[in-house]
Amino acid sequence: MATVTATRPTAPAEALPPRRPRKGPVAWVREHIVQIAAFCVFVYMLLPNVLVIVFSFNQPKGRYNYTWQHFSLNAWLHPCEAPGMCESVRLSLEIGIAATIVATILGTLIAFALARYRFAGRAATNLLIFMPMATPEVVMGSSLLTLFVSLSGVITIGAETIFIAHVMFCISFVVVTVKARIAARDPRLEQAAMDLYATERQTFMRVTLPLVMPGIAAGALLAFSLSFDDYIITSFNASPSTTTFTMFVWGASTRGTPVKINVVGTMMFVVSLLAVGGAQFLAFRRARRRVS
Repeated sequence: MATVTATRPTAPAEALPPRRPRKGPVAWVREHIVQIAAFCVFVYMLLPNVLVIVFSFNQPKGRYNYTWQHFSLNAWLHPCEAPGMCESVRLSLEIGIAATIVATILGTLIAFALARYRFAGRAATNLLIFMPMATPEVVMGSSLLTLFVSLSGVITIGAETIFIAHVMFCISFVVVTVKARIAARDPRLEQAAMDLYATERQTFMRVTLPLVMPGIAAGALLAFSLSFDDYIITSFNASPSTTTFTMFVWGASTRGTPVKINVVGTMMFVVSLLAVGGAQFLAFRRARRRVS
Protein backbone atom coordinates (compact mmCIF):
# COMPACT_ATOMS: atom_id res chain seq x y z
CA MET A 1 0.00 0.00 0.00
CA ALA A 2 1.48 3.31 -1.02
CA THR A 3 2.12 5.84 1.71
CA VAL A 4 1.48 9.52 1.21
CA THR A 5 3.97 11.83 2.84
CA ALA A 6 2.77 15.33 3.73
CA THR A 7 5.14 18.13 2.96
CA ARG A 8 5.13 21.33 4.90
CA PRO A 9 4.61 24.44 2.83
CA THR A 10 7.77 26.42 2.64
CA ALA A 11 7.65 30.05 3.72
CA PRO A 12 7.96 32.41 0.80
CA ALA A 13 11.24 34.14 0.58
CA GLU A 14 11.24 37.75 1.68
CA ALA A 15 10.67 39.99 -1.28
CA LEU A 16 13.56 42.36 -1.77
CA PRO A 17 12.71 45.92 -2.74
CA PRO A 18 13.49 46.57 -6.34
CA ARG A 19 16.57 48.56 -6.93
CA ARG A 20 15.99 51.99 -8.24
CA PRO A 21 17.86 52.58 -11.42
CA ARG A 22 20.57 55.12 -11.17
CA LYS A 23 19.59 58.40 -12.77
CA GLY A 24 21.99 60.17 -15.00
CA PRO A 25 22.71 63.89 -14.89
CA VAL A 26 20.23 64.57 -17.68
CA ALA A 27 17.38 62.94 -15.75
CA TRP A 28 18.35 64.78 -12.57
CA VAL A 29 18.34 68.11 -14.37
CA ARG A 30 14.99 67.28 -15.96
CA GLU A 31 13.46 66.60 -12.53
CA HIS A 32 14.85 69.77 -10.95
CA ILE A 33 14.51 72.12 -13.91
CA VAL A 34 12.08 74.43 -12.08
CA GLN A 35 14.38 74.82 -9.06
CA ILE A 36 17.40 75.38 -11.29
CA ALA A 37 15.58 78.05 -13.31
CA ALA A 38 14.39 79.79 -10.14
CA PHE A 39 17.93 79.77 -8.75
CA CYS A 40 19.37 81.22 -11.96
CA VAL A 41 16.75 83.99 -12.02
CA PHE A 42 17.44 84.73 -8.35
CA VAL A 43 21.18 85.01 -8.98
CA TYR A 44 20.56 87.17 -12.05
CA MET A 45 18.39 89.56 -10.02
CA LEU A 46 20.78 89.83 -7.07
CA LEU A 47 24.05 90.02 -9.00
CA PRO A 48 23.92 93.84 -9.52
CA ASN A 49 23.21 94.34 -5.82
CA VAL A 50 26.14 92.12 -4.90
CA LEU A 51 28.43 94.18 -7.15
CA VAL A 52 27.18 97.39 -5.53
CA ILE A 53 27.98 95.99 -2.08
CA VAL A 54 31.42 94.75 -3.13
CA PHE A 55 32.46 98.00 -4.81
CA SER A 56 31.34 100.03 -1.80
CA PHE A 57 34.54 98.74 -0.16
CA ASN A 58 36.75 99.61 -3.13
CA GLN A 59 39.45 102.26 -3.18
CA PRO A 60 39.78 103.33 -6.83
CA LYS A 61 42.92 105.08 -8.04
CA GLY A 62 41.15 107.33 -10.51
CA ARG A 63 37.72 108.91 -10.76
CA TYR A 64 35.87 105.83 -11.92
CA ASN A 65 34.79 103.06 -9.57
CA TYR A 66 34.50 100.39 -12.24
CA THR A 67 37.55 98.20 -11.58
CA TRP A 68 38.57 96.66 -8.27
CA GLN A 69 41.75 98.08 -6.77
CA HIS A 70 42.00 97.23 -3.07
CA PHE A 71 39.81 96.95 0.04
CA SER A 72 39.08 100.13 1.99
CA LEU A 73 36.55 101.40 4.56
CA ASN A 74 37.06 105.05 3.67
CA ALA A 75 33.71 105.38 1.88
CA TRP A 76 31.82 103.91 4.84
CA LEU A 77 33.67 106.08 7.36
CA HIS A 78 33.12 109.29 5.35
CA PRO A 79 29.85 108.83 3.41
CA CYS A 80 29.25 112.58 3.02
CA GLU A 81 32.69 113.35 1.62
CA ALA A 82 31.30 113.76 -1.92
CA PRO A 83 30.00 117.35 -2.21
CA GLY A 84 26.22 117.53 -2.41
CA MET A 85 25.54 113.82 -2.11
CA CYS A 86 24.12 113.74 1.40
CA GLU A 87 21.93 116.75 0.62
CA SER A 88 20.51 114.95 -2.42
CA VAL A 89 19.90 111.80 -0.37
CA ARG A 90 18.08 113.80 2.29
CA LEU A 91 15.89 115.49 -0.33
CA SER A 92 15.06 112.13 -1.94
CA LEU A 93 14.15 110.67 1.45
CA GLU A 94 11.94 113.63 2.33
CA ILE A 95 10.10 113.54 -0.99
CA GLY A 96 9.88 109.75 -0.95
CA ILE A 97 8.45 109.54 2.57
CA ALA A 98 5.94 112.35 1.98
CA ALA A 99 4.86 110.94 -1.39
CA THR A 100 4.55 107.46 0.09
CA ILE A 101 2.29 108.62 2.93
CA VAL A 102 -0.02 110.60 0.66
CA ALA A 103 -0.08 107.98 -2.12
CA THR A 104 -0.72 105.16 0.36
CA ILE A 105 -3.66 106.94 2.00
CA LEU A 106 -5.27 107.99 -1.29
CA GLY A 107 -4.50 104.69 -3.02
CA THR A 108 -5.98 102.64 -0.17
CA LEU A 109 -9.20 104.67 -0.20
CA ILE A 110 -9.47 104.32 -3.98
CA ALA A 111 -8.82 100.57 -3.77
CA PHE A 112 -11.61 100.11 -1.22
CA ALA A 113 -13.98 102.16 -3.34
CA LEU A 114 -13.22 100.17 -6.50
CA ALA A 115 -13.29 96.76 -4.80
CA ARG A 116 -16.36 97.12 -2.59
CA TYR A 117 -18.72 99.58 -4.25
CA ARG A 118 -20.53 99.87 -7.55
CA PHE A 119 -20.89 103.40 -8.90
CA ALA A 120 -21.16 105.23 -12.19
CA GLY A 121 -17.80 105.56 -13.92
CA ARG A 122 -16.21 102.63 -12.07
CA ALA A 123 -14.91 101.04 -15.27
CA ALA A 124 -13.50 104.34 -16.48
CA THR A 125 -11.80 104.85 -13.10
CA ASN A 126 -10.16 101.44 -13.36
CA LEU A 127 -8.84 102.40 -16.78
CA LEU A 128 -7.54 105.75 -15.57
CA ILE A 129 -5.73 104.05 -12.68
CA PHE A 130 -3.67 101.99 -15.13
CA MET A 131 -2.79 104.91 -17.38
CA PRO A 132 0.14 106.24 -15.26
CA MET A 133 1.55 102.70 -15.19
CA ALA A 134 1.28 102.26 -18.96
CA THR A 135 2.31 105.77 -20.01
CA PRO A 136 6.03 106.21 -20.80
CA GLU A 137 7.78 108.28 -18.16
CA VAL A 138 9.11 110.70 -20.76
CA VAL A 139 5.58 111.52 -21.87
CA MET A 140 4.31 111.84 -18.30
CA GLY A 141 7.25 113.98 -17.23
CA SER A 142 6.91 116.39 -20.14
CA SER A 143 3.12 116.61 -19.69
CA LEU A 144 3.48 117.39 -16.00
CA LEU A 145 6.11 120.00 -16.78
CA THR A 146 3.68 121.68 -19.19
CA LEU A 147 1.01 121.67 -16.49
CA PHE A 148 3.32 123.12 -13.84
CA VAL A 149 4.65 125.81 -16.17
CA SER A 150 1.09 126.92 -16.92
CA LEU A 151 0.52 127.12 -13.14
CA SER A 152 3.83 128.84 -12.42
CA GLY A 153 2.04 131.59 -10.53
CA VAL A 154 0.59 129.04 -8.09
CA ILE A 155 3.22 126.29 -7.93
CA THR A 156 6.98 126.74 -7.75
CA ILE A 157 8.94 124.28 -9.83
CA GLY A 158 11.24 122.33 -7.56
CA ALA A 159 10.62 120.01 -4.63
CA GLU A 160 6.87 120.76 -4.66
CA THR A 161 6.40 119.71 -8.27
CA ILE A 162 8.53 116.60 -7.76
CA PHE A 163 6.36 115.65 -4.79
CA ILE A 164 3.12 116.10 -6.77
CA ALA A 165 4.49 114.11 -9.71
CA HIS A 166 5.63 111.26 -7.48
CA VAL A 167 2.27 111.06 -5.74
CA MET A 168 0.57 110.90 -9.12
CA PHE A 169 2.36 107.82 -10.44
CA CYS A 170 2.73 106.09 -7.06
CA ILE A 171 -1.03 106.05 -6.43
CA SER A 172 -1.59 103.59 -9.28
CA PHE A 173 0.79 101.01 -7.84
CA VAL A 174 -0.74 101.33 -4.37
CA VAL A 175 -4.25 100.89 -5.76
CA VAL A 176 -3.33 97.75 -7.70
CA THR A 177 -1.53 96.20 -4.72
CA VAL A 178 -4.20 96.96 -2.12
CA LYS A 179 -7.06 96.06 -4.44
CA ALA A 180 -5.57 92.61 -5.03
CA ARG A 181 -5.36 92.09 -1.26
CA ILE A 182 -8.97 93.17 -0.77
CA ALA A 183 -10.16 90.81 -3.50
CA ALA A 184 -8.33 87.88 -1.84
CA ARG A 185 -9.90 88.33 1.62
CA ASP A 186 -12.75 86.16 2.89
CA PRO A 187 -15.95 88.25 3.24
CA ARG A 188 -17.38 85.71 5.70
CA LEU A 189 -15.00 86.99 8.38
CA GLU A 190 -16.62 90.41 8.31
CA GLN A 191 -20.06 88.81 8.32
CA ALA A 192 -19.10 86.74 11.35
CA ALA A 193 -17.94 89.86 13.18
CA MET A 194 -21.22 91.61 12.38
CA ASP A 195 -23.14 88.56 13.63
CA LEU A 196 -21.26 88.90 16.93
CA TYR A 197 -22.71 92.42 17.33
CA ALA A 198 -19.61 94.30 16.18
CA THR A 199 -20.27 97.72 14.70
CA GLU A 200 -19.08 98.67 11.24
CA ARG A 201 -16.19 100.64 12.71
CA GLN A 202 -15.15 97.79 15.00
CA THR A 203 -15.37 95.34 12.12
CA PHE A 204 -13.20 97.53 9.93
CA MET A 205 -10.58 98.24 12.60
CA ARG A 206 -10.32 94.71 14.03
CA VAL A 207 -11.05 92.49 11.03
CA THR A 208 -10.84 94.25 7.67
CA LEU A 209 -7.85 96.51 8.29
CA PRO A 210 -5.58 93.78 9.76
CA LEU A 211 -6.39 91.55 6.80
CA VAL A 212 -5.62 94.27 4.25
CA MET A 213 -2.61 95.68 6.13
CA PRO A 214 -0.03 93.43 4.37
CA GLY A 215 -1.22 94.77 1.03
CA ILE A 216 -1.09 98.35 2.30
CA ALA A 217 2.45 97.83 3.61
CA ALA A 218 3.53 96.26 0.30
CA GLY A 219 2.03 99.17 -1.62
CA ALA A 220 3.80 101.68 0.64
CA LEU A 221 7.17 99.96 0.19
CA LEU A 222 6.64 99.84 -3.56
CA ALA A 223 5.67 103.52 -3.66
CA PHE A 224 8.74 104.56 -1.69
CA SER A 225 11.04 102.50 -3.89
CA LEU A 226 9.57 104.01 -7.05
CA SER A 227 9.77 107.54 -5.67
CA PHE A 228 13.34 107.22 -4.42
CA ASP A 229 14.49 105.52 -7.63
CA ASP A 230 12.75 107.72 -10.22
CA TYR A 231 14.91 109.88 -12.47
CA ILE A 232 13.05 110.72 -15.71
CA ILE A 233 9.94 112.34 -14.23
CA THR A 234 12.04 113.95 -11.50
CA SER A 235 14.48 115.54 -13.96
CA PHE A 236 11.61 117.04 -15.97
CA ASN A 237 9.96 118.66 -12.95
CA ALA A 238 13.00 119.75 -10.95
CA SER A 239 14.53 123.20 -10.82
CA PRO A 240 18.26 123.78 -11.50
CA SER A 241 18.83 124.14 -7.74
CA THR A 242 16.93 120.95 -6.86
CA THR A 243 18.98 117.75 -7.00
CA THR A 244 17.71 114.39 -5.85
CA PHE A 245 19.89 111.34 -5.36
CA THR A 246 19.13 109.90 -8.79
CA MET A 247 19.95 113.21 -10.45
CA PHE A 248 23.19 113.37 -8.46
CA VAL A 249 24.15 109.87 -9.62
CA TRP A 250 23.41 110.77 -13.23
CA GLY A 251 25.49 113.92 -13.03
CA ALA A 252 28.34 112.16 -11.24
CA SER A 253 28.47 109.39 -13.85
CA THR A 254 29.85 111.84 -16.40
CA ARG A 255 32.68 112.91 -14.10
CA GLY A 256 33.29 109.68 -12.22
CA THR A 257 31.03 107.89 -9.78
CA PRO A 258 32.29 108.16 -6.19
CA VAL A 259 32.33 105.08 -3.99
CA LYS A 260 29.88 106.79 -1.63
CA ILE A 261 27.11 106.17 -4.16
CA ASN A 262 27.62 102.43 -3.67
CA VAL A 263 27.48 102.97 0.08
CA VAL A 264 24.05 104.62 -0.18
CA GLY A 265 22.86 101.87 -2.51
CA THR A 266 24.04 99.22 -0.07
CA MET A 267 22.26 100.94 2.81
CA MET A 268 19.00 101.10 0.88
CA PHE A 269 19.32 97.43 -0.09
CA VAL A 270 19.97 96.36 3.50
CA VAL A 271 17.07 98.45 4.81
CA SER A 272 14.76 96.87 2.23
CA LEU A 273 15.88 93.39 3.22
CA LEU A 274 15.35 94.16 6.89
CA ALA A 275 11.86 95.53 6.21
CA VAL A 276 10.81 92.51 4.16
CA GLY A 277 12.48 90.07 6.56
CA GLY A 278 10.84 91.74 9.56
CA ALA A 279 7.43 91.51 7.94
CA GLN A 280 7.95 87.84 7.14
CA PHE A 281 9.11 87.16 10.70
CA LEU A 282 6.06 88.85 12.19
CA ALA A 283 3.79 86.90 9.85
CA PHE A 284 5.52 83.65 10.85
CA ARG A 285 5.11 84.42 14.56
CA ARG A 286 1.45 85.31 14.05
CA ALA A 287 0.87 82.05 12.20
CA ARG A 288 2.52 80.04 14.98
CA ARG A 289 0.37 81.73 17.60
CA ARG A 290 -2.75 80.81 15.66
CA VAL A 291 -1.65 77.18 15.43
CA SER A 292 -0.78 76.98 19.13
